[in-house]
Parts: sequence; C-alpha cells; structure tokens
Amino acid sequence: MNRAFNRKKDKTWMHTPEALSKHYIPYNAKFLGSTEVEQPKGTEVVRDAVRKLKFARHIKKSEGQKIPKVELQISIYGVKILEPKTKEVQHNCQLHRISFCADDKTDKRIFTFICKDSESNKHLCYVFDSEKCAEEITLTIGQAFDLAYRKFLESGGKDVETRKQIAGLQKRIQDLETENTELKNKVQDLENQLRITQVSTSPAGSVTPKSPSTDIFDMIPFSPISHQSSTPTHNGTQPPPVPTRSAEIKRDLFGAEPFDPFNCGAGDFPPDIQSKLDEMQRQRWRGSKWD
Repeated sequence: MNRAFNRKKDKTWMHTPEALSKHYIPYNAKFLGSTEVEQPKGTEVVRDAVRKLKFARHIKKSEGQKIPKVELQISIYGVKILEPKTKEVQHNCQLHRISFCADDKTDKRIFTFICKDSESNKHLCYVFDSEKCAEEITLTIGQAFDLAYRKFLESGGKDVETRKQIAGLQKRIQDLETENTELKNKVQDLENQLRITQVSTSPAGSVTPKSPSTDIFDMIPFSPISHQSSTPTHNGTQPPPVPTRSAEIKRDLFGAEPFDPFNCGAGDFPPDIQSKLDEMQRQRWRGSKWD
C-alpha cells in the first residue's frame, strides 16, 4: 500500500460505498502524460516520473501546445481517463493493476498513480495536474481500493475473476470502437478522392459530340440542306459521289439510252410501220398544239 492509502486508514471516507460500487466519481484534471517506470511503487520512482513529464510539458508549452484536459471516472473497477467533450475513453486502468497512488507534497496540484499495462506488462506512471482536487482524487482512489478489497473478502475471490472478464470485454469493445472509427475515416477519405477524380476527368463546359440519328436501316436520313459529300456515313466512310446527269442524254438504270421511236430516222423501219409512226407523230403534234 502507498502512503496515501495508509494516511486514510483510520478515518472516514469521503464518498458513500454505493457511489463507487454502483456508479463512479468524476473529476476534471489536466493530463501531463504517462511514462514507463522500473518499479511498481515508490516515492522516488514517482518523483522522477513527475520531473520527467514536467520537463517534457514545459518544452511543448514553449512550442505553443496546451496541456490537454481529461475527465477521470473513479470506481471500484478502476480509473477511466476520458476526453471531456466526446467522452472517448483514452485509457482504462483496472483497479487490480494499479500498484501505487500518491499526491505530490511539494506541488499540491500534482497527483500520480502507477498501473501495469495489460498488453506490454510494463509499469506506467500517469501524472495529472489538478489545482484544487489533487489530494481528494488520491483519497477517492484509496477508498475504491478499500471497497474492492472488502468485496473480494465477501465473495471469496470469485468477484475478482468476474471483474477481470468484464474488464477484458470492455477493452475489446473499446478496441473495436476505435477500429470502427478508423475504418469510417478511411471510407470517407476514399469517397472524397473519388469525387476529386471524377471532377478532374470531366472538365466543366465540355460537350460530348452527338452522333447523327439513323433510320431503321442504320442509314443517315437524306436532308436537302446538307451536303452529302461532307456528311460521313454511320461507319465513318464518305458516301460515293452522285454521278451528274447530262441534260442532253438521258439513260435508263442499265446505262442505255431509252428508246424513242420518234427520234429514229425514216430508213430504220419498214414503210408500213413508218407510215403509222408518221401518223402518230402528226396526232401528237396536233394534240400539243391544242393544249
């Protein structure tokens, strides 16, 4: 036991047992940080850790960094260190892993405790700055130890194992919540990068050329105002040029000159046929005259 707990051994505690066993006692403080120590307890061990963290904090303060504020939640299950606004758990120090707790007699604002890390099994010293509650916080942790020890004796040690299992599950939940938050941030970053890529590949004001519409035979419909020679077909090739029609010679679709009996010479037909053609020519001329 450390001297802070022994000092309160024969005196009345500050809080009711229900407040610490069924709920927790909250405190606000400034968190100077944590550092590894070689021993699980001892005044000199704590003093060296405080001196080390104070020096590191002065350097950060000279660089414009402020001491972060935290909320402490003290119960018979341990000490939780949370971010005051978001209530995010930064550290969960189980009570059975805390081996030493004391306030600094040379600096009334400083209090510390040593806790064995559950993953690395290293002893870490946590240092806090509280202008008015440093001694009270130390005594509250001592009261939590006393209540936890009494409960241990009443349950024959079974309650300790239960608390260890609960603490392990709480830590697992905390790790999963942290992992979930990191994954959400990664998804958000990927979505932002995708939006930026889409904007950069599709410049504003660009107009996609529209291909000419075709009919059911996949042919471009004829337009009298469009130049056929300058309009490509659907497969990109130019249509063959339209042959010019001679005003003097008219040919049929086989390229031959059409037959006109009235343009033939007199010696081309027998006399009986020629006389009939002459008669038809005269009738044709009379009809065109009366018209």
